[in-house]
Amino acid sequence: MGILEVEAIHTYYGQSHILFGVSLSVAEGERICLLGRNGAGKTTMLKSIMGLTPPRSGKILFRGEEITREPTHLISRRGIGFVPEDRRIFPNITVRANLDVAVKASVSGGNPWTMERVYGLFPILKERVLQRGGLLSGGEQQMLTIARSLMGNPQLLLIDEPMEGLGPLVVQMLGEQIVHLQKEGITTVIVEQYSDFTLDISNRAYIIEKGQIRYQGAAADLKEDKEVKMKYLGV
Repeated sequence: MGILEVEAIHTYYGQSHILFGVSLSVAEGERICLLGRNGAGKTTMLKSIMGLTPPRSGKILFRGEEITREPTHLISRRGIGFVPEDRRIFPNITVRANLDVAVKASVSGGNPWTMERVYGLFPILKERVLQRGGLLSGGEQQMLTIARSLMGNPQLLLIDEPMEGLGPLVVQMLGEQIVHLQKEGITTVIVEQYSDFTLDISNRAYIIEKGQIRYQGAAADLKEDKEVKMKYLGV
């Protein structure tokens, strides 16, 4: 059994049926990408896992224990971190203060994330430590959002569209840092519309369309499969 098992979940927004029997499995230490067009259900999948939009049926297991309808704060305490697409940093307080508010003890008892470990991964944040969050560039804000999640000592990190609106050099840097998280023992699930670069930094890939999984396989295989990419991603 993987670190995360999503089993045939159905998720709704009000009366709107968004996810239709979606299943997904993530092994410990993997980097998974979940790809799909706008409105396909990618973000809803992450919110279902985090308890923000709990599924009406199906199961979600984390380390073999069911979390399907647990409140979000308890899911977070178990060791799942969430990096939202809209970042949600505190714009009027410093980088240091943004990180301070997120500190949480490690549930695994391993090597906990500290300010210095985070600054080692994102050196630019150490340079900006006294700068207010709202004055950071888009790429720096994205790094701060990931760093803030790391201060909660997650074992699994769900990252929603981290490359959105960033320039190629920043995307390259951010991708390298996400790859490094695997060496730090963190499993990642990355949601993106589509990016060859996302496939480059992932072990396996899923494609979701209209609330259903349409493809799953090695990321390297999907990168070379022009027919599948055109059919489900339009690229």
